[in-house]
Amino acid sequence: MLNALHNDPLGKLILRLAVGGLMLFHGVSKLLNPGSIDWIGGLLQGYGLPAVLAYGVLIGELLAPIMAIVGWQTRLAGLLMAGNMLVAFLLVHTGQVFMLNDNGGWELELQGLFFFGALALIFLGGGRMAVRPD
Repeated sequence: MLNALHNDPLGKLILRLAVGGLMLFHGVSKLLNPGSIDWIGGLLQGYGLPAVLAYGVLIGELLAPIMAIVGWQTRLAGLLMAGNMLVAFLLVHTGQVFMLNDNGGWELELQGLFFFGALALIFLGGGRMAVRPD
């Protein structure tokens, strides 16, 4: 019974589907609501950066999750998603680092799970159950 639980390829597949699939919802939302990209562009301009960089969120929240889900260039996909989460943290969430939500959890638990899940994909790769195993 316990040997059946030793399945690294299945664990990597579940991680890819979870991180990529859940991050993809955020990207689709931004694609369907272009005002959110304009809002991100405004934040970037506030830091003296060009607003056009806001379109990079589509790489980190659409392209990279699709890459992770299918298992093509999974390590790169993880890097893009982790980078996306770092930028989101720096632009929007720095004031929430030491805050708890109404349920007693960390205010940034979703962002943390995305970031650390993406980091895990960088180090683990896609596994055997990927379009392009590494």
